Amino acid sequence: MTAEPPGNRRKAAAGRRDSPVTRAAVLSAALAIVDRDGVDGLSMRRLAEAVGRDPMVIYRHVPNKAAVLDGVAEVVFAELSVDPTASDWVAEVRRVAREFRRVASAHPRVVPLLVTRPLATPLGQRPPAVVRPLEDMLVLLTRVGYTVVDALHIYRALFGFLYGHVLNELQEIVERPEETDDLLRLGLYRLPIGEFPLVRGLAPVLAAYDGAVELERGLDILLAGLAATLPGPYPAITPGVGGATLPGPDDAPAAR
Repeated sequence: MTAEPPGNRRKAAAGRRDSPVTRAAVLSAALAIVDRDGVDGLSMRRLAEAVGRDPMVIYRHVPNKAAVLDGVAEVVFAELSVDPTASDWVAEVRRVAREFRRVASAHPRVVPLLVTRPLATPLGQRPPAVVRPLEDMLVLLTRVGYTVVDALHIYRALFGFLYGHVLNELQEIVERPEETDDLLRLGLYRLPIGEFPLVRGLAPVLAAYDGAVELERGLDILLAGLAATLPGPYPAITPGVGGATLPGPDDAPAAR
C-alpha cells in the first residue's frame, strides 16, 4: 500500500485545525479510538491528535478522561430508541432488545462502558441520551397497565439481562477468539463425568452457541413471566417473534 505523502497529511491536519471543534466532534473521535483500540487505547493526547488540536482545546469540551468515557457511552446510547407509543408492547420490548444487541455488536469494545459508566454516575447527573430509554420504556409499560414502580423493575430486569447477554456473547469475540468450538468441546469432555454429567452432556449445545438464538430464548422466558403479571387477560408470547395475542379463558393461569 502506498504511504500517504507528508504534504497530504499536513494539509489534512491544517484542515482540522481550521474547522471549529465541538463536543460532538471530540466524542465522535473518542468513539472511533475506542472502537479501534479499546478503552486502554484512549488518552487525552491521542484524542487531541485525532481531532487535530492541542490537548488544551480538548479540555474545554471534556474536563478529563472519565468525562470522555461517559460521553462515549452517551453517543452509543443515543443509537438506541424506544417507541413509547407502540401498540404491541411485547414486540417493542423485543425490538429494543434486538437493537441493543445490534448496537453492542457494532461497538464491542464500548460494551463495558455501557455497563459500567451509567452506574458510576448518579441518575440525576446522567446525560439525557442515557436516561431517554428509561423514560420511554416507563411510558410504554404504564400504558399497558403496569404501575410505574413495576415498570422500573421491568426496565432493570430487561437491561440486566441484555448487559449480561452481550458481555457473554462478545467476550468470545474480543477476549477469547482463539477458543474454537473443538477446543471448547475438548475442554468440557475432560471434566470428570461423575461430577459434571449435565455440563458434559451440553458440550454440543455450548459449542454451537448462537447469540441471536440465545437472545430470543432469553426474551421468551423473560417476556412470558412479565406478561403473566399483568392484571386481567395477558398476552401469549410467540417464541422468537414478539407478536402479542390474547389467549382465551382456558389459557388463564391456574389459581395460586
